[in-house]
Amino acid sequence: MKTPILIAMIAYMAMVVYIGVIYSKKNKTSEDYFLGGRGLGPWVTAMSAEASDMSSWLLMGLPGLAYASGFSQAGWTAIGLILGTYLNWKIVAKRLRRYTEVSNNSITVPDFFSNRFKDEKKILMFVSSIMILICFTVYTASGFAACGTLFNSVFGLNYQASMIACAAVIVIYTSIGGFLAASTTDLIQGLLMSFAIVTVLIVGVAAVGGVGNVVEHGKAMEGFFDVMKYHDPATGHAVSQGVIPILSGLAWGLGYFGVPHILVRFMAIKNVNEIKKSRRIAMVWVMISLTVAVCIGFTGAALYPNVAELAGSGNQRIFIYMTMHLFKGIIPLLFAGIILSGILAATMSTSDSQLLIASSCVAKNMYQGFFKRKASEKKILIISRATTVVIAAIGVIIALDENSSVFKLVENAWAGFGGAFGPLILFALFWKRTNLKGAVAGMVSGGVIALVWPYTFAKLGGIFEIYCLLPAFIVSSLMIIVVSLLTEEPTKEMQEEFEEARKPL
Repeated sequence: MKTPILIAMIAYMAMVVYIGVIYSKKNKTSEDYFLGGRGLGPWVTAMSAEASDMSSWLLMGLPGLAYASGFSQAGWTAIGLILGTYLNWKIVAKRLRRYTEVSNNSITVPDFFSNRFKDEKKILMFVSSIMILICFTVYTASGFAACGTLFNSVFGLNYQASMIACAAVIVIYTSIGGFLAASTTDLIQGLLMSFAIVTVLIVGVAAVGGVGNVVEHGKAMEGFFDVMKYHDPATGHAVSQGVIPILSGLAWGLGYFGVPHILVRFMAIKNVNEIKKSRRIAMVWVMISLTVAVCIGFTGAALYPNVAELAGSGNQRIFIYMTMHLFKGIIPLLFAGIILSGILAATMSTSDSQLLIASSCVAKNMYQGFFKRKASEKKILIISRATTVVIAAIGVIIALDENSSVFKLVENAWAGFGGAFGPLILFALFWKRTNLKGAVAGMVSGGVIALVWPYTFAKLGGIFEIYCLLPAFIVSSLMIIVVSLLTEEPTKEMQEEFEEARKPL
């Protein structure tokens, strides 16, 4: 009876591989492969940026949080992400697109940092490349884990084998198709994700008897709809959380300023004047998707309140569970296959971008930047594709544990980028006094704080339990300001480029 689901999902994976084959013929240079020749239209820019942002977390991690504990943890995080998305499009996108062209036509984020601050020793390029490799390897592992969980939950297939098979598909179309293939599939995947979550929510609400029943069930659970408390499923009681968890949820929005696979979409748009249109498209998609994802958790709690397999970390399977139980019969099951392909879409849309950017760091920034500055375009593309395979293999190894938390893996990687790159992107674009030493100090301090905070200060409890991205962002910003002011002013060339980048088009 599950054959129609499998057929739909295999057909979907075959389609994205085919798209990769089509675009493989258009990758003549590294700029084509890594940035699509700066030729993205507003729709592809918007949808690829947001689809690559959300990952499987949108369909598994976020509904799972809402299902288990109610509004507070999931809701504040969603609000933080909506605010962060808007601010990133509003204040960063246009300036970054302009500045990367002015600053020696930078085609990667490490390129931009190095060119912006005239870093002849390539310190910023090296540190940022290492950060990207570490964080994206972990991030990619979370996507692979989601794929394994999906096929294990739906078909009872071996988690590890399913996860490896999905990873192979992602590697194939990403490595041969490059940025254009990734961006085009992201557009399709973003639309599919929207269709999947909206459909499941509508059918779920109808099955439970309407919105009123969802609300009544939530009200009957202590702290479920409270903004300052969360529902503890283990005890059935509300737990007061104070302001720290709320700030932690909102702090997720800060990560947007430093996430490379979103920033690179800003760099790739064909016309800077189309960014406003892209922003509107992106915001509509984000607000609908995040709101619906949280509501799926609420609806799932009303439909399936006491299901043993949804306890603990199993709560992140609520979207899968709802789909499998709401759609029955041959035709509905085929429809369910299309919906569950939304999880594949969410995973692929993020993993392809992460693999591509990580491979660009190795091939373009590290190999060409440090070892073979005159490396041919063909050599760079070969190394990039080989790197994609290696990083994916490491991600597979990390994801072998089927009990790993998708939300936790994403949380750590997101904080790493937000702390190391977020403040530096903002200061590089908007504060002319920022110099190389301040940039290095900010990047290193932010990255270190984000990575070590959960294992050191957070264990002290209280205020220190705040999401590590916020202290990392603050420390990084302070280090950029203090070190830049205490050291020499930026060179005349840097200041002239800054003024050129801020000129209206």
